[in-house]
Amino acid sequence: MKKNIYPLEAECFYHIFNRGINSQRLFFDDRNYHYFIKLMESKISSIVDIYAYCLLKNHFHILIKVKSEQEIRRMFPQKDTIKTSKIISQQFSNMFNSYTQAINKHYARTGKLFELPFRRKLISSHEQLTNTIHYIHNNPVKHGITTNPEIYRYSSLFTIKNGIDDPLISLEAIKPLLES
Repeated sequence: MKKNIYPLEAECFYHIFNRGINSQRLFFDDRNYHYFIKLMESKISSIVDIYAYCLLKNHFHILIKVKSEQEIRRMFPQKDTIKTSKIISQQFSNMFNSYTQAINKHYARTGKLFELPFRRKLISSHEQLTNTIHYIHNNPVKHGITTNPEIYRYSSLFTIKNGIDDPLISLEAIKPLLES
């Protein structure tokens, strides 16, 4: 039985992560990273606030807070008979499917790209929240990509520390957590 497949609930923090099937690559060049970030903005930013992310060659980490049920319902009025958790799940599915289809088309490949289902871990304390932010941002160091996580370009830490406008991240929300 697969672990961590419970539905995502409104107003909760989650660490979302996944990797390529059989630990294969998800990102092959700069355009792929940028496209995945664009999909996060277009497909899931309507249902979640993103607090941190880091994209590596064969896996990714995203720290999210699911928006309130009222906010989600406001964004999807046509889905008023569908459970909120189903709307959330569908938006993530749309993001991963869009990315997979684009990669498969561009690289003339077929089949799954991601391990299924995507994994999620409920964040249940302030300490766990700050630890998860640091864990996500230090992933490039953990995997030997760099010794300084602030210079890794496919991470929210890079945009935060370099003053780059990142429409995915709320600086007001994340800065106090980075200092914890």
